[in-house]
Amino acid sequence: LFDDPFVDEDAAVEVVGCAEFRAAGRRAQAESMVVLRNDGGLLPLAGGRRVYAEGLAEDEARRLGEVVADPSDADVTVVRLPCPYQERDDLFLESFFHQGTLEYRPGLLWHLRDLARHAPLVLVPNLERPAILTPLTQFASAIVGEFGSGAASVVDVLSGAVAPLGRLPFEIPRSMDAVRASASDVANDTVDPVFGYGFGLRY
Repeated sequence: LFDDPFVDEDAAVEVVGCAEFRAAGRRAQAESMVVLRNDGGLLPLAGGRRVYAEGLAEDEARRLGEVVADPSDADVTVVRLPCPYQERDDLFLESFFHQGTLEYRPGLLWHLRDLARHAPLVLVPNLERPAILTPLTQFASAIVGEFGSGAASVVDVLSGAVAPLGRLPFEIPRSMDAVRASASDVANDTVDPVFGYGFGLRY
C-alpha cells in the first residue's frame, strides 16, 4: 500500500463491480441462507405454480412461477419479512441501530396466518437479530432465514438454482420472556430455543 499508494483507474473499472465478482457475491448471499423448516419437501419450488408474493418485486417473483394478485388464487405464497424492532431514540446510540422487541406485531401475524389458509406459506425472515419465530412455526410450511441477501439470491434459493448451505450463527429464542431470563453476557443460553445454534436443513 505505501510502496504504490495510487489507484490505476483504468484497471479499477475492470475489477470493481465486474460481472465475475457480482456473480460470486450473489451466490455467497444465497448459500448463506438457512433453511429452518421445509414441510413435505415444499422447497425448492417446482415451476408452473401460481405464486402470490409479498416483499418481492414482480420480476423476481415471476422466476418462481405465474404471479397472481389474489392469495386465494395461489398454489403457494412467498413472503419476505423484515426483522422486528422498535424505533427508539431514548439513548444516543439507539438511533443508529435496531433494538427493542424481537417479536412480530400481532397484526402482521394475523395477516400471515390468513395467507396460510389459502396456500402453503413460505416465509423468508431477515435475521439481522434473532427474531421470535415461534408463532410463525404454527402456520408456515417453510421458513428460510436470510441475513441481508438480495432478492435475486433469495429467489435463487427458493427456486433451487442455488442450494442453501447456511447454519444459524445464534439460537432462535422461543419467547421474549426467555430472552429476558437469559444472561446478557452468555451466548446461546435461552431456555428451550425454537432453533438451536448451528441448525440448518438442506435440500
